[in-house]
Amino acid sequence: MTYSDIDSRKNAFIFELDNVLYPEKDYIFQVYYLFAGLLEYTLLIDAKQTTDLMVNTYNDEGECLVFERLKEKLNIEEKYRECFDDLFITAKLPLKLLLYKNILTLLQEIVINRKKIFIVTNGNPEQQLNKIKQTEWHGLEKYLTVYFAEETFPKPEPDIINELLKKHDLERREVLMIENSETDRLCAEACGIDYLNVANFL
Repeated sequence: MTYSDIDSRKNAFIFELDNVLYPEKDYIFQVYYLFAGLLEYTLLIDAKQTTDLMVNTYNDEGECLVFERLKEKLNIEEKYRECFDDLFITAKLPLKLLLYKNILTLLQEIVINRKKIFIVTNGNPEQQLNKIKQTEWHGLEKYLTVYFAEETFPKPEPDIINELLKKHDLERREVLMIENSETDRLCAEACGIDYLNVANFL
């Protein structure tokens, strides 16, 4: 699916950030790399071994168990959890985050057609802003308007979308959400706006 397949009456597009504009693991794995480097410096634990353990745990068991496996397998003390969590918010990444290629093309076409782009994202606002600042936007950043849902009520609560519609004088029928989760689908339905899964474009 491409921009030309979308209803031409759509004048505003709402995107989530993680796994919609870019692959979230690109951020997470770089944070793991940085944390592994910190542990190597402070505890003399091989950074590659630590990184591999974190990545494998993420892939096999999920993000929530990563630090637990560090404690179990490498005897990392609980006191390092705060540093681990803080790094997700403040990390200065070695590499820029890259947009999905087809999503970059979609965003460029939206801009060319003089339509509006919004990012409405759940999650810690400071962390999400850190991701946005370290994304390679190819000059698109000046066309983005960002809303952090946690500053009102997180999606699927519709408050943030209703606020956006009112502030930018948008009719519900002219808005399209590009989503990748049940949370966003429920939010779009609650707001009465159309939505498409990002997989249609990838």
